[in-house]
Amino acid sequence: MSTARTPSKPAYYYDQSAVVPYRTTDEGLEVLMITSRKRRRWVLPKGIREPDLSAAASAAKEALEEAGIEGRLSPEPIGNYQYDKWGGTCTVEVYTLEVRQQHPIWDEDFRIREWVSVEEAVRRSAPRALRALLASLPEHVRDD
Repeated sequence: MSTARTPSKPAYYYDQSAVVPYRTTDEGLEVLMITSRKRRRWVLPKGIREPDLSAAASAAKEALEEAGIEGRLSPEPIGNYQYDKWGGTCTVEVYTLEVRQQHPIWDEDFRIREWVSVEEAVRRSAPRALRALLASLPEHVRDD
């Protein structure tokens, strides 16, 4: 008997993009994390890649909507990770975003934002592959 589930959403829902928002301060490299919509977990701005946008443009749009931030997006993704949702597997393409503007009011300002160290961001993140990408952030920022 098969336990495979049928995806419940359109195929494009499973193609997602995200940003790792960062800044450099006197304390060092920091990552901006936000709370999730429902569970109040700490997450990064991420969402479904809109069919009419590139993965990078979609990631930048999610950063503005979910975290109220804008900045310099990496030209290429730093990697990807997968997680299960809606009866299927989502693949998330991840970009870095050097935050240059943080709006005081934004579309989803019910979310809490918090700047944390890279090490703390790794601790707060659930998917193992995402933790590895976060841990490698200093290498990617140096190459920007």
